[in-house]
Amino acid sequence: MKRASRTPETLDPDLIGANFSKVKDEVAAACARSGREPATVEILVATKYISVEGMEPLAAAGIKLVGENRAQDLAAKQVLYGSRFTWDFIGHLQSNKVRQVLPLARLIHSVESLSTVREIDRRAATPTEVLLEVNVGEEAGKYGIIPSEVDRFLEEADKYSKVSFAGLMTMPPLAADPEAVRPHFAALRRLSSELNQKWKEKHDFRHLSMGTSHDYVAAVEEGATIIRVGGVVFGRG
Repeated sequence: MKRASRTPETLDPDLIGANFSKVKDEVAAACARSGREPATVEILVATKYISVEGMEPLAAAGIKLVGENRAQDLAAKQVLYGSRFTWDFIGHLQSNKVRQVLPLARLIHSVESLSTVREIDRRAATPTEVLLEVNVGEEAGKYGIIPSEVDRFLEEADKYSKVSFAGLMTMPPLAADPEAVRPHFAALRRLSSELNQKWKEKHDFRHLSMGTSHDYVAAVEEGATIIRVGGVVFGRG
């Protein structure tokens, strides 16, 4: 399958910097409306369609936190840029890619299978924090644990002592109007609060990774602590 086109030569650091500043301003305004501090929200730039060479304009624009969808791309980019970025893994993670991703990513956003939990536990040298992917819209064929099955999943994962869930991630159903997905963000926040009460001795569900270029303002207003944006920063969305 052919990958989407990548055109690093068209990435302008000044434009990226200006767009990123606009996102930061909108996050700050959303935080003010919801009684939060802007520092409680991390802005992750998703670089799935950015080539290795195309990462340089992001660094020049002052972007620090990036998210990769593919293990091989994460490895290739990390070799060249190392600590110039903080690296999160945000794509679907197969258990056979855990060995490659684990030492490179600060946080894995997409854990949703016991085989992946088992492999992280086997490969991790120390206790490792991850996010649990929740299919909050209960869409057929979509990755993530449906909300009613989260407790059962955590009970089964409890035997793996080196895996600690530090929050939840979701991709809500697609909608033209960001307001249409707001209830899904609110539902994830409520689920996080419930899990914090039930699992506080084992896990700390402090992170909510939700919201993309189209709907990040609503996500922040509903409690997101990490938003994952791409097109709005690159001028493509």
